[in-house]
Amino acid sequence: MSLRPTVDFLLYEWLDVPSLNARARFADHSRETFDAVLDTCERIAREKYAPFNRVVDAQEPYVDGDKVVLPQATHDAQKAYAESGMLSAAQDYEVGGMQLPYTVEAAANAFFAMASVSIGSGMLTIGNANLLMAHGTEAQKRVFALNEFSGRFSGTMCLSEPQAGSSLSDVATRAVPDGADFADDPLGPRYRLKGNKMWISAGEHELTENIIHLVLAKIPDESGRLVPGTRGISLFIVPKWLVALEDPHPNPLPQAGEGANALLSEDRAFPPLPLAGEGRGEGLRVQLTQRNDVALAGLNHKCGWRGTTNTLLNFGEGRYPVNGEAGAVGYLVGEAGKGLHCMFHMMNEARIGVGMAATMLGMAGYHASLDYAKNRPQGRPMGPGGKDPAQAPVRIIEHADVKRMLLAQKAYCEGALALELYCARLVDEQHTGDAATADDARLLLEVLTPIAKSWPSEWCLEANSLAIQIHGGYGYTRDFPVEQYWRDNRLNMIHEGTHGIQAMDLLGRKVLMEGGKGLSLLAARINDTLQRAIPIPELAAHANALGQALAQVGKATKAAWATGEPTDALANAVPYMQAFGHTVLAWIWLDVALVAQAAPDSNARTGRLAAMRYFFHYELPKIGAWLQVVGQRDQTCADVPEAAF
Repeated sequence: MSLRPTVDFLLYEWLDVPSLNARARFADHSRETFDAVLDTCERIAREKYAPFNRVVDAQEPYVDGDKVVLPQATHDAQKAYAESGMLSAAQDYEVGGMQLPYTVEAAANAFFAMASVSIGSGMLTIGNANLLMAHGTEAQKRVFALNEFSGRFSGTMCLSEPQAGSSLSDVATRAVPDGADFADDPLGPRYRLKGNKMWISAGEHELTENIIHLVLAKIPDESGRLVPGTRGISLFIVPKWLVALEDPHPNPLPQAGEGANALLSEDRAFPPLPLAGEGRGEGLRVQLTQRNDVALAGLNHKCGWRGTTNTLLNFGEGRYPVNGEAGAVGYLVGEAGKGLHCMFHMMNEARIGVGMAATMLGMAGYHASLDYAKNRPQGRPMGPGGKDPAQAPVRIIEHADVKRMLLAQKAYCEGALALELYCARLVDEQHTGDAATADDARLLLEVLTPIAKSWPSEWCLEANSLAIQIHGGYGYTRDFPVEQYWRDNRLNMIHEGTHGIQAMDLLGRKVLMEGGKGLSLLAARINDTLQRAIPIPELAAHANALGQALAQVGKATKAAWATGEPTDALANAVPYMQAFGHTVLAWIWLDVALVAQAAPDSNARTGRLAAMRYFFHYELPKIGAWLQVVGQRDQTCADVPEAAF
């Protein structure tokens, strides 16, 4: 079974992605160029990723001296991905990009996530570079971001700390000015960082020449104290290897002043990125001069996602002193104290990326279990007189309960893929639509991002569990891939903001922001789908059910905040998010069904409409129980004393 027909249907028939080509940014593109990108990524995923998914699970990263060793397959896959141009696919032509719509980029990357989610770390590198393109100086863009887009460097995001976990207000990593001339460094104000960062994916490896860490840290006040809370957090570029320009002029590049760490000349001018027609831009060629004071303290040995290193990093412990001093050299990004604002740019991209990863792991399990169910003979059908032992066993796909589990997986995974691509389309609207369209897309993304991250992480994990169940005892062995898909997927409810954090963000901030405008916009989109579905007899009942669900969500939202007390409202934030997410997915499925229903009769049409009906009959009714505790502001969980556990 191939993923491609589903991707093509969602892109071309449902989202009408070719219509984006009427916009100036995408004018050079066509269905043919989009298909070429999808063809290339599908082939690389099939040849360089999928055959080695079990290899990278079994051959975990290990430390040899001061290096992390990964299987050769990971190096080969990384090289193929970089050479494909996908790291810079959405970027301007002038910086080596394709100006590809993000919707197509997201769809193309789905092939890699399904083939082997843990082989590549492209998501982090792209997010890191995109952040620098949005918030960095010209020098930071040219030296770091563009070299990441080319594949020469890779990137990370360093937020969590051992003592703080997800509580960023408790970040204790310190950054102090590096010398009297710290503000004059051409790469940005230069600081020395000391602290520890935990759970850093791709934090140490030999896949690229350099690793660019984006690190959250606090600058002490005049008394040496760290500012409490998140207000004092700043963002820094901390490269694994310090860099110096390869000066094209015959005279050697003069050294910066004392304390500049043998980096760039203070008076070198960095011209802006070239305008259209001035030639394709590349990252400035730089020499790696010396190891920065960033040390690997250890690897985390994980349940799944084993092909990507996950690290504890020590910044500034003195293992690699720079100019004889302990302290990792870092360059300030944006304004001091505004680091979290910058980092949210990367975090929101990562959250949608995590949602896509969860979706495609669920899809991989669905495809595997469907293939198994079609080929595994076991059991006999029940007749009026019971089972006939003389009859040949039937394939398990003929059993109603197996069909139930397959249809649930299809509804979860194909619905989640549609949601992720819808969010990707909103990104394109935000970047290329007119002012009103762009602002609507921004607000819709604010509301939908917690769902795009959390819903697939929960329900596509459930799909993986069902895939194991369909395999029976074989599914619990390593002879079949479905147990690995479950292990890989279990991470996604945890990283880039746990389930509880996403829920509090949704109910505590996103549905309230700007006077609830984002929630109102979403309701308007849902109502538009309802109005188009009600006149169609096959869809009218489902449209009415969705309308009732939307009304329930709105009523529960108001009831949750009736007292104005966050502790009352947020005690049941996760059930609220589950109900909200199911309502969104029901809308997505109804909108997809409008297109599917109008298509000629085919197996694909039948399958999509069956998955839609399954979701409305088996899943949407669940929201009543979830919203009941939300609307009543039930304190059963919040009030139970610790000693009672």
